Amino acid sequence: MIERLTEELLETNPFLSENKARTWIELLWSDFEATYAKAGHSYKGPEFTERIIRQWIESYGGKIHEFAVRNPKYAHLLDEE
Repeated sequence: MIERLTEELLETNPFLSENKARTWIELLWSDFEATYAKAGHSYKGPEFTERIIRQWIESYGGKIHEFAVRNPKYAHLLDEE
């Protein structure tokens, strides 16, 4: 799933390297699952998370590289390789 989503993000955003795209997918995945659990929702499985991440890629993938510049929580994780 992670590999498939990474490829989709790379197709959407030519500014990302493969490593950065994978890092983004892993960050989005873990943040979504943690936030969903903290909100008290029951776990709906990896297919549900994959669907949400895919929606985010479709909506925001082309500009996701701009987000790190404005968010220090992620900036250090996405520094140049």
